[in-house]
Amino acid sequence: MVVELTSLKGLGDWPVMRKEMEAAVASVLGKMPKERVDLQAKVMDETDFSGYVRRRINYFVDEWNRVSAWMFVPEGSENRPALLCMHGMTPLGKSEPAGMDGGDPMLAFARHYAERGYVTLAPDCITCGERVYSRLEPFDTELFYKDNPKMSVMGKMLLDHMSCVELLAETQEVDPARIGAIGHDMGSYNALFLAAFDDRISACVASCGITSFVEDSEPERWAQEAGFVLMPKLRSAIESREYPFDWDQILALVAPSPTLLITALNDELLPNTRSVDKAMKRALKIYKMLGAGSAIANLTHSDGHRMTPEALGAADNWFERWL
Repeated sequence: MVVELTSLKGLGDWPVMRKEMEAAVASVLGKMPKERVDLQAKVMDETDFSGYVRRRINYFVDEWNRVSAWMFVPEGSENRPALLCMHGMTPLGKSEPAGMDGGDPMLAFARHYAERGYVTLAPDCITCGERVYSRLEPFDTELFYKDNPKMSVMGKMLLDHMSCVELLAETQEVDPARIGAIGHDMGSYNALFLAAFDDRISACVASCGITSFVEDSEPERWAQEAGFVLMPKLRSAIESREYPFDWDQILALVAPSPTLLITALNDELLPNTRSVDKAMKRALKIYKMLGAGSAIANLTHSDGHRMTPEALGAADNWFERWL
């Protein structure tokens, strides 16, 4: 059964509750490798633009696989803040946050924040961009589970994004104490999971990616039978409607890292997004106990499943404030 945040009586009980919640999430993410691989990062090529350089970075994510990502480095001084920019459910993968042709310009986070002086990194998630399996369509996870039957795609994405944080932290131009994460759609819940399990994330913005499992009319989206199968171990919980965790627990695990949620009240892809505000308010109890009551917020709009100019402006202000 889910650990209820309302049962927390005082800050002294928080470490025990946190461990219980981490264990509950880990039980769904599946078996994770204990040892991290050496990234052995290499710069494959560079392209100069006005105000920044764009690098194609190549690095290991596990013992066998090297992947590439776009890194944007502004001109000028070192010790800059950095952002991991996570793409949504697009076959373009990292090309969309990099601002390549065919992507949504409002989701070109890596380019946008490089222009604002941040070092940014845009990687491909498994089954997207350059990481689509041979002879399979984008977002087809069949071969992933054939090779990793005890793991989950959600767990794999989390591990890969932790490698990205390490890559940023090791980058000469980056201040490792000022690394944030931003994502829309799939990138949104990836940003939240990363912030929950990697304390190197100092600020997070998550747009249009979550809705309460309990109040979701189609919770199967999180554990499909085929296609993009996120967390197969959640299927039994979906059948019983007794979830080991929900998004308020994930938000509590993020605490006290500053987190801005951006939620469309009329999201055509996610039902009952008003549940996000409820989750945020439950997690706020933990933030307040940790002395960070102003470090979590939920910005709502009624423009559907998209990043709006106003929301992007709010994200800009959030990072300027906390990074």
